[in-house]
Amino acid sequence: MKACLNALAVVLSLVSAGAAHSQTASTGPGQATSTGSGQAYPSKPVRIMVGYSPGGGVDTSARIVAAALAELWGSSVIVENRPGAAGNIATEYTAKAAPDGYTLVLCNIGSHGVTPARFRKRLTYDPVADFAFPVMIGGVPNVFMVHPSMPTKTLGQYIAYAKAHPGKLNFGSSGVGASPHMSIELLKMITGIDIVHVPYKGAAAALADVMSGHMESSVGNLAGGPLAAIKAGRVRALGVTSATRNAQVPDVPTFAESGVPGYDVTGWYGLCTQARVPQPVIAKINTDLNRLLTGGPLRKRLEDQGIAVTPTTPEAFAAHVKAEIEKWTKVVHDAKLEAE
Repeated sequence: MKACLNALAVVLSLVSAGAAHSQTASTGPGQATSTGSGQAYPSKPVRIMVGYSPGGGVDTSARIVAAALAELWGSSVIVENRPGAAGNIATEYTAKAAPDGYTLVLCNIGSHGVTPARFRKRLTYDPVADFAFPVMIGGVPNVFMVHPSMPTKTLGQYIAYAKAHPGKLNFGSSGVGASPHMSIELLKMITGIDIVHVPYKGAAAALADVMSGHMESSVGNLAGGPLAAIKAGRVRALGVTSATRNAQVPDVPTFAESGVPGYDVTGWYGLCTQARVPQPVIAKINTDLNRLLTGGPLRKRLEDQGIAVTPTTPEAFAAHVKAEIEKWTKVVHDAKLEAE
């Protein structure tokens, strides 16, 4: 237990943005814009909701973006963690918030890809029609890791070991239905291996257990704790889920390179808000964040976390979300992972 707690502390210390329940940044100059009704935006603190616990990739990215926007706007941008239900608590809260642009959500492949595919019959909102999609931030792979004491040095060896010992290996993730979990369910479906999922309440806790040796393997967004743990030698990375290698861990092969041809699960992050937010506010968020993403400190901080920055128009981002929901609906159906 003590080892687990120590490892958890290390995870949180490795994440450069910190791990407070909420974070406020409010320095630097910025310009407000009219909402179309004569009110300036932003004229009060803006909240970015995060559907996961502190320390994971979504949380880390939200804090980096919040700090940059706060500096540009000269107004507070607060990150608020509302974890649970594979990110759905924060997404639902945002969908039902006042459509004034002051409640955003760090939407991602989980909230607007996997969750709609698994829980569409349960959702109290429409993941497309009830949202506006001001700007995409970028893409990031998941990474599959093992404790350094594990005899498997490659993903191919891990798959072979799992086939020889069905049901004996465990893997941790940030929770049921999140993109890291689903990426390994897809691996299981393709390869036929039988490994047991152990869901945690957040990515940091799952990573802590694999670092301490309490869990054989774990999967998570590369951004945040996993990247730092890999570079520190606290875990061994067996593979990234994207189609190409990541510049931050160039020696870590892709799943496709490791004997799973055609495999590609690339996560993504963006800022989403309510569909009825005034268009001038949507345009301002898009223009300002895209300007920050095209160069300078924000882009570098995100790329240092393993995120491939890909600024977009709201229309292109919305089209991407629709395509992701279609893709994951098929995966969920084929893997029989629909929630009842």
